[in-house]
Amino acid sequence: MTGMTGTGTPLRVGLVGYGLAGSVFHAPLIATTEGLALDTVVTSNPERAAQARAEFGDGLRVVETPDELLARADELDLIVIASPNKTHVPIATAALKAGLPVVVDKPIAGTAAEARELAALADERGLLLSVFQNRRWDNDFLTLRKLFADGELGDVQRFESRFERWRPQLKGGWRESGDPAEIGGLLYDLGSHLVDQALVLFGPAVSVYAESDVRRPGALADDDTFIAITHENGVRSHLYVSATTAQLGPRFRVLGSQAGYVKYGLDPQEADLRDGKRPGDGSAWGVEPEALWGRVGSGESPQTGGGRPEPTVAGAYPAYYAAVAAAIRDGAPNPVTAHEAAAALDVLEAARRSARESVVVSL
Repeated sequence: MTGMTGTGTPLRVGLVGYGLAGSVFHAPLIATTEGLALDTVVTSNPERAAQARAEFGDGLRVVETPDELLARADELDLIVIASPNKTHVPIATAALKAGLPVVVDKPIAGTAAEARELAALADERGLLLSVFQNRRWDNDFLTLRKLFADGELGDVQRFESRFERWRPQLKGGWRESGDPAEIGGLLYDLGSHLVDQALVLFGPAVSVYAESDVRRPGALADDDTFIAITHENGVRSHLYVSATTAQLGPRFRVLGSQAGYVKYGLDPQEADLRDGKRPGDGSAWGVEPEALWGRVGSGESPQTGGGRPEPTVAGAYPAYYAAVAAAIRDGAPNPVTAHEAAAALDVLEAARRSARESVVVSL
């Protein structure tokens, strides 16, 4: 396998897709990870092709189709798939059959069964198949894991997590399409992040209830969805994804037997990447101002200064691709497995059924 190159030679990466996911998240993180080199970008859009060359130099190769990329499989060490959701399974299948390790943006597939088929193919070929769940390296999520490790909250009873936005006007594109083949809508988009985080924190789900609405005029895919998960250990997760929230709630509200943690605002890494900032460019990466720290306490409102401020751990998106490189070179653990992604898809499929049929779905 070409990924097992000498330790001094960067792993050559082919990136499929140069829209939001490819240009804002994957390309900058790949290019700034020691041991990885962005070799080729796949896009058929001339403006995006020009943008990629401008950002990464004339040495970057740009091709129009995944087939052109995979025709050079022996010159590459890793394929990253950041194209529209409906293309994830066929491109990942082709890349694995070509003998290449693969990273797939979330959701890896439209169904848990497809995710498990991909996982089986990767296992059969002895290849890495990893899912880009960057929100495991959000600053607030890392802070919450630290609070759990330190026993600050006691036994967690309820976990509330929100990705809420105020976007009353449609943006268009496949993410807002009503065609099931596109795998659009917020349940599978932002919901993929929130469900993954909940399962990482609290383990397997045993039941799922959901409410899903299409609220904006002209919208065709869900834009306001709530998911309630009961975990095997008894914790209840309440997850909210919405584009129609005129007043945003806390990003996290976590209630334990000893104390709670409330955190407003979003991790700064996405905004920094959108603004052209890069890890290692001299700025403090993933660090937020003290005014945005969450608060830990009991019986008081954090909105009125109750509880104590909890310093937010710095966000660490670069850690994902560093772990991918180590997994390919050294056999280190896969940072996010396809089997984990399939478990999250079990919950998303159950949520879709629950919302459609107004039932609680047991897993």
